[in-house]
Amino acid sequence: MTIHKLLVANRGEIAERIIRSARALDIVTVAVHSDPDADALFVEAADEAVRLPGAAPSETYLRADLIIEAARLTGADAVHPGYGFLSENADFARGCAAAGITFVGPPVEAIEAMGSKIAAKALMEKAGVPVLPGATVESDPTPDEVRELAGGIGYPLLVKAAFGGGGRGMRIVRSADEVVDAVLGARREAASAFGDGTVFLERFVEDPRHVEVQIFGDTHGTVVHLFERECSIQRRYQKIVEEAPSPAVDEALRTQLGDAAVAAGAAIGYTGAGTVEFVMAQNGEFFFLEVNTRLQVEHPVTEEITGLDLVALQIAVAEGEPLPAEAVDAVITGHAIEARLYAEDPTRDYLPGSGTLHRFTVPGLPGVRVDTGVRDGSVIGTNYDPMLAKVIARGRTRTEAARRLARALAEAEIHGLVTNRDLLVAILREPEFLAGRTDTGYLSRHEPAALVGAPDEHTLAVHALAAALAEQAGRRAAARVQRPVPTGWRNVRSAPQHAEYRLGDTDLDVTYLLVRDSVTASVNGAALADVAVLHASSDLVDLRVGGVRRSVRVHRVGDDVHVDSVLGGTTLTQRPRLPEPGTDAAPGSLLAPMPGTVLRVAAELGQQVEEGAVVVVFEAMKMEHSVRAPVAGIVVELGVQVGDTVDSGEVLAVIEGEDA
Repeated sequence: MTIHKLLVANRGEIAERIIRSARALDIVTVAVHSDPDADALFVEAADEAVRLPGAAPSETYLRADLIIEAARLTGADAVHPGYGFLSENADFARGCAAAGITFVGPPVEAIEAMGSKIAAKALMEKAGVPVLPGATVESDPTPDEVRELAGGIGYPLLVKAAFGGGGRGMRIVRSADEVVDAVLGARREAASAFGDGTVFLERFVEDPRHVEVQIFGDTHGTVVHLFERECSIQRRYQKIVEEAPSPAVDEALRTQLGDAAVAAGAAIGYTGAGTVEFVMAQNGEFFFLEVNTRLQVEHPVTEEITGLDLVALQIAVAEGEPLPAEAVDAVITGHAIEARLYAEDPTRDYLPGSGTLHRFTVPGLPGVRVDTGVRDGSVIGTNYDPMLAKVIARGRTRTEAARRLARALAEAEIHGLVTNRDLLVAILREPEFLAGRTDTGYLSRHEPAALVGAPDEHTLAVHALAAALAEQAGRRAAARVQRPVPTGWRNVRSAPQHAEYRLGDTDLDVTYLLVRDSVTASVNGAALADVAVLHASSDLVDLRVGGVRRSVRVHRVGDDVHVDSVLGGTTLTQRPRLPEPGTDAAPGSLLAPMPGTVLRVAAELGQQVEEGAVVVVFEAMKMEHSVRAPVAGIVVELGVQVGDTVDSGEVLAVIEGEDA
């Protein structure tokens, strides 16, 4: 059976990536898109597109009926689900089959077998795959029953939802004093999030490695593994740095992991691409975690070390082809590392961001690959995951791959949104990471704020001066008279040029004066030594400060000035010389950190609240965020109610402090 037209039931970078492989196979592609995604890169890349009216995932990408209807409308004979959304939904796969559409994924039975973590664990244990000791809680137990179950497993233990993922309903319990509240709380959260309060308890391996094995099966009974990936660096139980192969796995352990993964796949009659995830103790002992019955976000690192196109392999298997020799006899060549670039602030508990991406460029260094669904001008909304791109580097060695990836990220220009770029660069250059000593506790030991650090005074001074010089050059270029005169030049000494910027809570007051062939400059009153301007335009300043010459790139959007150089990236906000009256929020104002929908108002007008008390809870990017009182005081203004949509920076409430 040959696939002629493929509908991609997904969005963003994975949709664009699937389309890329399908086009290379001369398969016509169809995109489906929500209203916010109408102008997205993946829609433009597809041959045809069908609108899914609405914005929320529940109205669009999670509507199996609309997607199957889009396939019927366009004559698509196959559907690729990507990852997330409907990729592991057995009913969707069954609906495709009923409509005569090939589902590019595993059989319905395999999806259902792995849909319950409890059933999956029992099946794996029967197949001889190592599993952690555990127990299931399907109804509300008594406190004594909880303590008895937990005691039989041993501490520490993990409580997690049987259905669903993403960290919902997950608790780590270290003693009998905590276990009752943890189990009952996890059951409530699981019931709310997934409609089923079943949880299970299992032994918790302290700071383990998260190692997974890529498997592939065909319809002729062959199941193989394509080696392991290390995915231990995580935040909120989600991976941000992945690599292949694992630095902790030697050939003997690789064989054991591969054999266990193949046994898991064979036990469920697996076909297509899948991943068997393991938790691995520091001594190399590993235990089954789960099987993801889909393509993984981090599949590019496997592609880079094997030379295989996993999407093309998925399509070939769906067409009934046997796995080719290059997959059955795959070998590892070199090392690959992937970093997930998110619109989020790691120093503020990974608060996701939204807004317009004014510039997105990653340098095309040798061995560097960028999988993305965004470009200059893309709008990052609050309905979907805030991942901007996956940046992957390949090298002959792990160190070479890490260095290439760090350099590519450091030189990237990402303007308009706060991202985790600096954190990723810091991780890739950190000694413990470079030594291969990574585990799931890595980001607990290495606080993001400490890893990233604040910009040093010299960097801020150079960047602020470059911003001021670029602004002056732009004014000079726009001048209607005396254009040949160099920017800011004076033939006699006079008053200096002046500009003010802000970075967070830091004010930067820049003064400079160009007289003949000399330059004097200061930032916040501190004079800069040995300053020379070799070139200045509105977007590039060739500047010498303190005897060191650097090229500084400048990109202005409104009052924001994005400055990039070898020293790093800085976004400055130019302060107006004559601010409009009344533009500052009242003291004690609680501002929405990003756009979202109000879920709960936890305080009333006139209520006395303590410092840190939750005042408003809102939802954005599929996560709940609490806005808390900055001081103890009285709620004197409350401008929102449940269901309201709020914009970033909008005043939610005002707290009048007790000492006001």
